[in-house]
Amino acid sequence: MSTRALRIGLPILVLAIVIALWQAVVNAFAIPPYVLPGPGLVLATLIADGGLLWRSLLVTLTIIFEGFMLAAVGGIVLAVAFNQWRVVEYSLYPYAVILQVTPVVAVAPLLLIYLPQPLAVLACAWIVAFFPVLANTTLGLNSVDHNLADLFRLYGATRRQVLWELKLPSALPHMLAGLKIAGGLSLIGAVVAEIAAGSAGAGSGLAYRIAESGYRLNIPRMFAALLLLSIAGIVIFFALSWLSDLMLRRWHESAVASGG
Repeated sequence: MSTRALRIGLPILVLAIVIALWQAVVNAFAIPPYVLPGPGLVLATLIADGGLLWRSLLVTLTIIFEGFMLAAVGGIVLAVAFNQWRVVEYSLYPYAVILQVTPVVAVAPLLLIYLPQPLAVLACAWIVAFFPVLANTTLGLNSVDHNLADLFRLYGATRRQVLWELKLPSALPHMLAGLKIAGGLSLIGAVVAEIAAGSAGAGSGLAYRIAESGYRLNIPRMFAALLLLSIAGIVIFFALSWLSDLMLRRWHESAVASGG
């Protein structure tokens, strides 16, 4: 209980100190709000512009969820195909790597030219989230204990049985690790694409509101939108961490050890 209290209490204490120092600096140097608003003003702006910001947050969360689900399903299915048919892996894996190493900030303006704005933002969220799922799931499927695989074959298990009853359960920790990474990256992809769309005068998501507020020097709203975006990222991370712990806690060492 003392360890749990420290893990919860210390970050809260650090946050409180940072907020207090932030407000003290703003007050001491009389910094104008268009340069650096105080935390009280940011909170007041969040309440005053809550309707607009929450609608924008809903747009961004929808894109993040759709991009994440496409990356999860596509990455897992393609990883299974790579594991079952080497010719598919040899043919497509290099292009998956190219997709990963190409900066999304450079791809987003091109996608906005050739696709409607919502589809372009969704494509960016998918692009950055896809490869971690694919790479981690492929690694997990290829890391199955060869002795167990030989034992399955010795007892006459079919290729489908080996996949469903041995490889996929064994690859689950790697798969969930990839999904945890993909959750945060889908947020980053959506934000980059929305900012690019905002520079073109289009968009309605939360990142677009940040760009719009910057153009109008409405810095308190920018901070408020950034706060909501950070909270969304934290919620996504903890939700995926909870899902991983829920699925692994009864048998995998990483979750058993952390769960006590």
